Amino acid sequence: MTRANIIIATAIAAVTIAILALLNQPAVEPAWPSRIQGFSFSPLRAGQDASKRIYPSVEQIDQDLQLLEGRSNAVRTYTMDGTLAEIAPLAAKHGLNVALGAWISTDLARNEEEIKKLVQVAEANRNVVRLIVGNEVLYRHEIPKEQLIAYLDHVRKMTRRPVSAAETWDIWLRNPDLADHVDYVAAHILPYWEGIDVDVAVDFAVNAVNALKLAFPNKPIVITEVGWPSNGRTRQNAVASLANEATFLRRFLARAEKEDYVYYVMEAFDQPWKRISEGAIGAYWGVWDVDRHPKFSFDQPIVAQPHWKFLGGVSILIAAITFALMVVPSRTLKRRGRSFLALIAYAAATAGVWIVYDYMNQYLTVSGVIVGVLLLVGMVGVVMVLLAEAHEWAEALWVTERRREFKPHEVPDDQLPMISVHVPAYNEPPEMLKRTLDALATLDYPRFEVLLIDNNTKDPAIWQPVQAHCEQLGERFRFFHVDPLSGFKAGALNFGLRHTAPEAEIVAVIDSDYVVDPRWLRQLAPQFVRPEVAIVQAPQDYSDGTDSAFKAMCYSEYAGFFYIGMITRNERNAIIQHGTMTMVRRAVLEQIGGWAEWCITEDAELGLRVFEEGYEALYVSRSYGKGVMPDTFLDFKKQRFRWAYGSVQILRRHLSKLIGWKGRLTTGQRYHFVAGWLPWFADAFNLFFNLSAVGWSVAMVWNPKQFDPPLIGFSILPIALFAFKTAKLFYIYRTRIGASTAQTLAGAFAGLALAHTISRAVLQGMVTKGLPFFRTPKLADRQGWRRALAAAREELALLLALLLSAFGVARVQGTDSSDLLLWEIVLLLQSIPYLAAVLVSFVSSFPRLSARRIGVREMEGPVDATAP
Repeated sequence: MTRANIIIATAIAAVTIAILALLNQPAVEPAWPSRIQGFSFSPLRAGQDASKRIYPSVEQIDQDLQLLEGRSNAVRTYTMDGTLAEIAPLAAKHGLNVALGAWISTDLARNEEEIKKLVQVAEANRNVVRLIVGNEVLYRHEIPKEQLIAYLDHVRKMTRRPVSAAETWDIWLRNPDLADHVDYVAAHILPYWEGIDVDVAVDFAVNAVNALKLAFPNKPIVITEVGWPSNGRTRQNAVASLANEATFLRRFLARAEKEDYVYYVMEAFDQPWKRISEGAIGAYWGVWDVDRHPKFSFDQPIVAQPHWKFLGGVSILIAAITFALMVVPSRTLKRRGRSFLALIAYAAATAGVWIVYDYMNQYLTVSGVIVGVLLLVGMVGVVMVLLAEAHEWAEALWVTERRREFKPHEVPDDQLPMISVHVPAYNEPPEMLKRTLDALATLDYPRFEVLLIDNNTKDPAIWQPVQAHCEQLGERFRFFHVDPLSGFKAGALNFGLRHTAPEAEIVAVIDSDYVVDPRWLRQLAPQFVRPEVAIVQAPQDYSDGTDSAFKAMCYSEYAGFFYIGMITRNERNAIIQHGTMTMVRRAVLEQIGGWAEWCITEDAELGLRVFEEGYEALYVSRSYGKGVMPDTFLDFKKQRFRWAYGSVQILRRHLSKLIGWKGRLTTGQRYHFVAGWLPWFADAFNLFFNLSAVGWSVAMVWNPKQFDPPLIGFSILPIALFAFKTAKLFYIYRTRIGASTAQTLAGAFAGLALAHTISRAVLQGMVTKGLPFFRTPKLADRQGWRRALAAAREELALLLALLLSAFGVARVQGTDSSDLLLWEIVLLLQSIPYLAAVLVSFVSSFPRLSARRIGVREMEGPVDATAP
């Protein structure tokens, strides 16, 4: 950490603390009264569940009532079932009155039992001051209003105590005839459920009471539930938080004292079991938590997050370590680049710490813990991908110099090494191969040979014309038809290595469709004068990038890797060797055992082994040859599947050297190989996420009371990553490659279209040892739109599943809360890669749709990132 980096880190840490301090300014609110009117009282503890009739013991109930003694005048109960029928006599011991409740449901037999016991307990205990028959029965449509009225009339005949039914205040206004059968109006006034902002929630409650007084002037109004949750989803303008719970209750209690209200605060203790019947929000209405600890201060100023200093300190510590790891190997970064990385590191660390803290402060079941661990793993993965993307962004744009920039060398002809050019081929169109050979014949280089290895082509009409053409080109060109030959492309290259001229020092490889620049060997071979250089690599390039809209999209997608990723990787001698336009020192190639026939990406695997032996690879971003791209989306997918699957093969074989401390790989090389593959593994995890998201959304539609959307933090992360990657793509493509908006969009869509293919390849690579080599056909037959859509059938199915999930959640649960809206946005964003796959596949079925029709022109190439 240099002095400049320490200053940057300290400055952003100070800004972080300042923002947190600003967001957590103490707010002075009215103090909690020494004694309140009453609490809604459900004395269930952790692990107890009223829906399963698992109730607290009499001793536990007594302990809870003792805690409320002197703090409240009364408690309100909900059922006469089990030990809860003992609340009234126990409350008398502690000087507490009771509003005694009977639970009314669709179980008519239980209703009769509840009512019978309600009357018995009321008559036996003088501290029972009022009776409540049913709780939100009409609101939940559990029994007809006529049945409820019958129950009320029956209870009123059996007792002299005031009787009512507890309903939400608006239910009373919509059913004024209900008041004719009660002695008082028992109303629930919960502004949170109405989506009311906490700053106007007390006024809303007062207006509700006034509306009830106006509607029922001859009936006393008792607020049987009033409160605010400390956690859970946001409903319109109502945010469930600990600070808002404290704010609302302390303001309401002060106003209620002035207005002389009779009320019961909802509720005394948190009730985790209510997550099943009321969703996650049902667990967090208590003034005390489930362990009987007060959740907020009753008299001190209210702070939004009381532990913000600790959380901020942890965030800064993690961010500082992360920032140090990101800038230590990036000494050529400009101040702008280092500031950018610091900002991202601090933002990611702060978000991560807050999300973890928020999740840990929930009441978690075993399944909740499992889900939390999976979400945590996903969050860590998202943050790692984001940091890797940010690092590439900074190093692509804001560097003072390129440490390993390609520098031409002048070497006399008599000192240039002999080069053997290998062209592996399988079942390739003869005319295409002839063009490749003709271009090689024009190479401006004194000593070279060309070996064309045709492996396993069955039809003589395909390989014999190529053989004849080689003979016409002269003795420099040698043709081999080998059948059978194992090992696919790697087997052909190893065959060529065994038949290479003894005097050849360099082996060069091109694909069978490449037309090379005559200057290729002369301009790149001089780099081998340095004995530590084992590989010299030029980018893959294509001659048909503007032939059609589909190929324009593919070409734009390829450009990001060759003109951004490879350039930054070259800075740490960590390029990915790709098996065309590559030159390898023969002695090194033989030293490490040739091309790996077990790996379907033998080129990248060879490059890694070269690095493991301590050699260097050089990358020049100038194009020295052009081939042809896949003609169909299916072939485009097969090519990327092979690359991703082969990467997993490499990772599995070389894992100990990539993540261990042994071996000769540098830290930068380890970083680039792991970070380069990380987005592909993120795609694999993303498939699990999407399937889980669809399943969870179906549950939200099927049982909206029990299933809430995930925490906002977990929804924000994928949205943030998508936004960040999109911004990066547009900014870098425009500034680093000189791409137009149309080219950038084309590349983005083509890249997104491959996400599902990559995820399948990674997952298969993790559970299988090897798959056959997938050849990318050249000049393949065009496919119709029906076959094109069939090529994207899996993506189409997932697209429909995510869209229907978003629609279903919006239809059933609405969009009135931020967490619901964010979850629906997440589902829509997650569908974009599948939509891209369907669209790109569809576009590939129209080869006559030109690139110009979608606004794509030829790429300008890389722009100097070191310019001021």
